[in-house]
Amino acid sequence: MSLFDRRAVLLMPLAVAACGFQPVYGTGGNGQKLQDRVLVSEPDNREAFLVTRRIEQRLGRGSDPVYDLSLVVTSQAEGLAINRQGNITRYNLLGAADYVLTDNRTGQIAASGSVDNFTGYSATGTSVATLAAEKDARERLMVILADQIVTRLLSTDLG
Repeated sequence: MSLFDRRAVLLMPLAVAACGFQPVYGTGGNGQKLQDRVLVSEPDNREAFLVTRRIEQRLGRGSDPVYDLSLVVTSQAEGLAINRQGNITRYNLLGAADYVLTDNRTGQIAASGSVDNFTGYSATGTSVATLAAEKDARERLMVILADQIVTRLLSTDLG
C-alpha cells in the first residue's frame, strides 16, 4: 500500500465527520432516541402484525413510549407469467406501508412517509406448495417493508 493510500484511509473519518455525519447508534443518535420508545399501533390484520413484529424486533417494544407509530399496510398479488394453457405460473406480491411517527410530548408529527416493495413466488407446484410459497413471499415482503420504515426513521432528524 502506498503512502498516499494510507493517508486517504486515515483521513476518511475526518471527512465523514466534517459533512455532519453522526452514527445512528452513537451518543444522541436516533438509534438511542427510538430504542424502546416507540409504541406501534395495534395491527388490524396479519400483514400489519408482521410489520409490527419486525419493527418491534428492531426498535424494541415501547414500555414507556415517547413516540406513537401508526401504520397502514396494503398488498396485492399480480400475475406475472402465464403458460400456454392460460394458467398463471408466477406472481409478484406488491406491498406498501404508510407510516406516521407522532411525538407524544408535543403531539407533533416527527416523521411520516410511505414505503413500497415487492416479492415474487412460483405457482407451478401443487396447491399446497403454492400456498406455502405465497405465505413465505408475504412474510418476506412485510419484513422488507418494516426494515425500510426503520431505516427511514433512523435517518430522520428527530431533533
